Amino acid sequence: MAETIHVEVAYADPQRQFLRSVEVVAGSTVADAIAASGILAQLPGFVPAGIGIFGRTVAPDARLREGDRVELYRSLRIDPKQARRNRVRR
Repeated sequence: MAETIHVEVAYADPQRQFLRSVEVVAGSTVADAIAASGILAQLPGFVPAGIGIFGRTVAPDARLREGDRVELYRSLRIDPKQARRNRVRR
């Protein structure tokens, strides 16, 4: 029997958040965990702007370790520097 590990897959936007715990075979990739979570099926048309593990950007083929949290990032609506300039002007 293959060894398994537990990881979480997370996504959040202003209206909702998803956090799914999944069990995958040891040696699985980030893409495997995302597929196992079924999270993209609940977000029709969503294409991640990036993927990370605990805030560090990784490739979809990155290997997972026990307890990792895979995060799906959405595109920024405005450049953070521009958002700050706008706040200062107000």
